[in-house]
Amino acid sequence: MMHRISSFCFVLLLSGIVSADDPPEFQWRSVEIDKIEIGYGLQLADVNGDGKTDIILADKKTFQWYENPGWEKHVLAKDLTERDNVCIAARDINGDGKCEIAVGGQWNYRDSIKDGAVFYLDPPADRRQPWTPIKLHNDPSTHRMHWVRGPDDEYFLHVKPLRGRGSVDGNGNGLRVLEYTVPQDVQQAWPIDVVCDFMHLSHNFHIVNWDEDEEEEILVAGKEGVWHFDRDQDGWQPTRLTKNFAGEIRDGKLPGGKRFIATVEPKHGNVAAAYTEPDQSGELWQPCPVLDDKIKDGHAVACADYLGVGSDQVIVGWRAMNDPGIPGIKLFTPLDETGSKWRETQISTDKIAVEDIKVADLDGDGQVDIVAAARQTKNLVILFNETVK
Repeated sequence: MMHRISSFCFVLLLSGIVSADDPPEFQWRSVEIDKIEIGYGLQLADVNGDGKTDIILADKKTFQWYENPGWEKHVLAKDLTERDNVCIAARDINGDGKCEIAVGGQWNYRDSIKDGAVFYLDPPADRRQPWTPIKLHNDPSTHRMHWVRGPDDEYFLHVKPLRGRGSVDGNGNGLRVLEYTVPQDVQQAWPIDVVCDFMHLSHNFHIVNWDEDEEEEILVAGKEGVWHFDRDQDGWQPTRLTKNFAGEIRDGKLPGGKRFIATVEPKHGNVAAAYTEPDQSGELWQPCPVLDDKIKDGHAVACADYLGVGSDQVIVGWRAMNDPGIPGIKLFTPLDETGSKWRETQISTDKIAVEDIKVADLDGDGQVDIVAAARQTKNLVILFNETVK
């Protein structure tokens, strides 16, 4: 029997039906850990310092975390604002093995004048108990936030609105990406600088570290395309990477090591796209063949090596809310070094209407797992990676 199987595979290889270099297909086990209201934002970090990656969620009226491995829910804070919560940032910024958390709320999709809120959550000794909210300055339409590493291993809170103050449908003032410096006493005023102020309708942004220093840079996606911002002695310097209106942005490496970025276009769009780094600096990034142009209300991208092949693949999630239809999650695998060929794998359909996706190794088996917070289906789901290497 073993001889016949080997001979059959050899014939397939010669005929070109399969390749010895084809990456494996993604295999997963889906576990729903909670019913939620919306699931606006996710982060994965160690909350209590036990060395395990926990799940942290911004839901409609509560911010909460789920303790690995049993996924017991602990509420961090609730009812901080009259309107909905919208985003969360969680990262260990002082090296004690436990994450610091900031959150955003008072979400109003259309408003660009008055709504929005930013809080730092001060942890109690027992992090399973409620945390103390400290209100910080905010621009209107608070939408996304990250802790970003700067000079001398100091971390800053970056907060990005969706819209510029007083702007309407992307016309008017540009939005301000704000950088908050953490004071020694977190109850005191947090100094604020402006990273950029010229972009419009920016749905998401992403941390990268593409150069040789330890300081991180950011990618911002918006109406003006994708821009890379790098800090130097004169402030944050912008470089345009793409022109198309982009809503989501992440980065990865192709087979062979060439860098790529993955997007959803436009904001809440129907196109999953990828671009490769140009051969010469200063040029726009080169588009790959469109990964998919039939997603509905695309709302999340996550790049990682889910297959354990030494290069990255792209997860895209959509919710099919504004453009009604069937929601889903797909995995796109590059099959060559240039990004000219990709394989599509359907991960989920109507069971997970994706609002946000984050990825990390949750169970310590060395494989990257997927966490999805879903809006219309109102569930929080882990897709445990069980790909056979």
